[in-house]
Amino acid sequence: MAMQSLVMIIVILAVLLVVGVPISYSIGIASLITILQTVPLDISVVTGAQRIFVGMSKFSLTAIPFFILAGNLMNQGGIAKRLVNFVMAILGKLPGALLVTNVGANALFGAISGSASAAAAAVGSMVREGEEEQGYDQALCAATNGASAPSGLLIPPSNALITYSLAAGGTSVAALFMAGYLPGIIWALCCMVVAIILAKKKGYKGTPGKFDWAVLGKATLQAIPSLSLIVVVIGGIIAGVFSATEGSAIAVVYALILGICYRNITLKSFWNIVIESAKMSGMVVFLIGVSNILGWVMAFLQIPQAVSAALLSITDNPVIILLIMNVILLIAGTFMDVTPAILIFTPLFLPIVETFGMDPIHFGLILVYNLCIGNITPPVGNTLFVAIKVGRSTLAKTMPYMLWYYVAILVGLLLVTYIPAISMILPQMAGLA
Repeated sequence: MAMQSLVMIIVILAVLLVVGVPISYSIGIASLITILQTVPLDISVVTGAQRIFVGMSKFSLTAIPFFILAGNLMNQGGIAKRLVNFVMAILGKLPGALLVTNVGANALFGAISGSASAAAAAVGSMVREGEEEQGYDQALCAATNGASAPSGLLIPPSNALITYSLAAGGTSVAALFMAGYLPGIIWALCCMVVAIILAKKKGYKGTPGKFDWAVLGKATLQAIPSLSLIVVVIGGIIAGVFSATEGSAIAVVYALILGICYRNITLKSFWNIVIESAKMSGMVVFLIGVSNILGWVMAFLQIPQAVSAALLSITDNPVIILLIMNVILLIAGTFMDVTPAILIFTPLFLPIVETFGMDPIHFGLILVYNLCIGNITPPVGNTLFVAIKVGRSTLAKTMPYMLWYYVAILVGLLLVTYIPAISMILPQMAGLA
């Protein structure tokens, strides 16, 4: 019965998505149709409405709209140029300096803005002029920009990790934030290695001359106000000075002050940013609320237990089970956005990994890392398409270079999956796990 219900949910969800029904409505409809097998219509509808309200009324959920607003303020606040100059001052001597700078700046800006697509658009636009002047291959630049942009989604503050915390039943946001640093850095380093290899093959050199400490000092001073956002917000959350929700509100105030000081945010642009942030927040929060119906249906029909039994009947080897999960998540990520995928797969897979002693924090990073790859894989791949557009390239020209990056990023995924210390060492050192 449970497995039949799971198949029904998947089939109905797939059909609705194919015909163009929004993901939030698709999840709600698929859940209600499935539960009607065992629960009368009147009870199902009333309970579904209650579950939506419960899912949307959690205090910790308030952090997501605030971080979305802070990210949009940062996008408009003149942050990208200062971060690009800062990273260029540090990494400019490496082969393919602009490619490597693109990777490093994407990791920083993506972490600050909370959006891979925003990082690809902002940072890609900043480095494009220099890349064109120095004769860089446009397709290679687009691939480098797109492949590295999602690394910032793992580095806190991260809305994906907050969403996972809610879906996992309240796993510590502070612990997840600390756990996200090393996986995010590994993603960026994997991209840097590929960028340097391809740059050497193309003959792209670093900036001439000796390392200039004066340039680094100037770039650092300009970047400190932007980088301080991460220090203030994450430091305060980790130290227990304020919660993740309170930290998100502080991030909004900080980002607004910074944008005004840089003279990039006016009263009119601020109003437009608020409206856009409200629209994005409404979609995300409603999606989380509707997904609560799916969680109730799965729990009522004991679908997680059935999936766990099915996987464990194939093998009880944790290595194989994690490999199977990774494959499923990679495939799902190519068709679904990160947030709905987290809400769907967390209640399915988390109970399974907990049976062989995996910490929910470690699994959260595996899950988010997997699904972030979907940002750069067709047919959804929003970040990849943004990077291609910004880089003035085409999908056909960009994909041969993307294959290099896919291999490196998958190596990083295997490291994060099978070496728990990568995710757990920082939370443990901070006393959060």
